[in-house]
Amino acid sequence: MPFPARFDDLMKRLLLISSSRVHGSDFLEHCRPAIAQHLAETKQLLFVPYALADHDGYEKIVADALAPIGIEVNSIHRAEDPVTAVTSAEAIFIGGGNSFRLLKTLYDLNLIEAIRNAVHSGTPYMGSSAGTNMACPTIRTSNDMPIVEPPSFAAFGFIPFQINPHFLDADPNSTHKGETREQRLAEYLEENSVPVVGLREGSWLDVEGDDKCLLCGSTGAIAFQQGQPPEEVKAGTDLCSFFN
Repeated sequence: MPFPARFDDLMKRLLLISSSRVHGSDFLEHCRPAIAQHLAETKQLLFVPYALADHDGYEKIVADALAPIGIEVNSIHRAEDPVTAVTSAEAIFIGGGNSFRLLKTLYDLNLIEAIRNAVHSGTPYMGSSAGTNMACPTIRTSNDMPIVEPPSFAAFGFIPFQINPHFLDADPNSTHKGETREQRLAEYLEENSVPVVGLREGSWLDVEGDDKCLLCGSTGAIAFQQGQPPEEVKAGTDLCSFFN
């Protein structure tokens, strides 16, 4: 599927992480070198904690994780004017948690257009889990329970495909009879034509403009497209070329 023309000529710089936590490592430790490279020109990072209820605690977790690479973390929940905080931010990180709560809060605070405009103007964006869902056209491929109701499922639309973070391959030895992740994404494609990247924990996307969307990390991904069987995508694949 060609990238739509509406994504042309944008300056976006994105780091889209499947999960902040990977077994055997601390918070963001598995992708810290990639974060350091992505934020190489950044001294202060604006953190958006709205996917979790404990904003203060979440800010501390992120601050502790990024302190080793010299990044000062300031959470948007402390700002008198959140929109102004976005427009003046050196870089933006939206953390994981519940995608529906996160998106509703972004709409409630009039931050959708503010963040979209900042990133389209070149402000580096980093997302993890729910924050990665926000970079997609919609949050329809979130794994989360809709604990609140946002006014729309429409997200930032920084990339022209959906992501399913924390993607889990079905265990052939499992006795669980509920739907697998693959079955749920197949149902999504019965009603939607936009492709989905099932991003396993330990993987992330490094995006620059419209000609680089590199799959990084150690675990790869699965691509789902309407009318086609799922396809394994290896680390090092450029999804701009893959979907064209």
